[in-house]
Amino acid sequence: MKQFEGVLTALVTPFKNGDVDWASLKSLVRMQIDGGVQGLVISGTTGESPTISLEETKKIFDFVRGESGGALRLVVGTGSNSTATTIATTKLAQSWGAEAALVVVPYYNKPSQRGLFEHYSAVARDGGLPVILYNVPGRTITKLELSTIQKLAEVPGIVAIKEATGDIAFGKSIAQSTGLLLSSGDDGTCFALAGAGGRGVISVISHLIPQEFSSWMKRAAAGESEKVSQEFASKYGALNDALYVEANPIPVKYALWKMGVIASPELRLPLTALDEAHRAKVDTLLKQGGLL
Repeated sequence: MKQFEGVLTALVTPFKNGDVDWASLKSLVRMQIDGGVQGLVISGTTGESPTISLEETKKIFDFVRGESGGALRLVVGTGSNSTATTIATTKLAQSWGAEAALVVVPYYNKPSQRGLFEHYSAVARDGGLPVILYNVPGRTITKLELSTIQKLAEVPGIVAIKEATGDIAFGKSIAQSTGLLLSSGDDGTCFALAGAGGRGVISVISHLIPQEFSSWMKRAAAGESEKVSQEFASKYGALNDALYVEANPIPVKYALWKMGVIASPELRLPLTALDEAHRAKVDTLLKQGGLL
């Protein structure tokens, strides 16, 4: 689906004193709009979905939709390791006005490939929204195999995949053998994936550099993937690596706070703010990138 091409920022949820920080969220959304990203993902992993309630998610969605005024595509992360819960959450997101559901591979209970096929088929059939598959075995253990992705590509309502393994050959196989829109879930390799048939990225570092990142993705999709990959690696490669010195979104929240975009680097337990041992390195890389 063409509307999910380009850069979609996997939006953090700013907190202050335990509650959603609406002023910071407004600043962040405005920065993304001004930077030219194509959309936002609300209540994904980067948004701390395990620790925000459905009521909070709806309030965040309504707030972001009001602030964006239709300028951005809005996707909601609805996946869980319960098919019934995932369907119910997807139905809610559809009623709010979301344009698609990002559905992560069920985690912890380790379903078979047959179970994954049935899970996604049921969500696509009953959830009421276009489904973006989310393959991230580094977090879920279980992975979508190519044969399962190929079968799911034939299911009505399944329109795209966020492929976060960083395996370009695997991504290329998806692009060549399915009609799914291939979107990267790995900023470090997203431009290379664009050269292999990818048409977008659901990004973390786009929080910090939305304008440059969006421009690079357009160029990469237009045939300059190798050159763009080199430019990105040269300017921001080390910073991108530093955004994963602790679990995402810990470092990116710290970076946004240092840049003055959000008022606090606060997270909800069990996540905690970036360890002091890593802060000087992130500060240095932000300065080197011209972001401080």
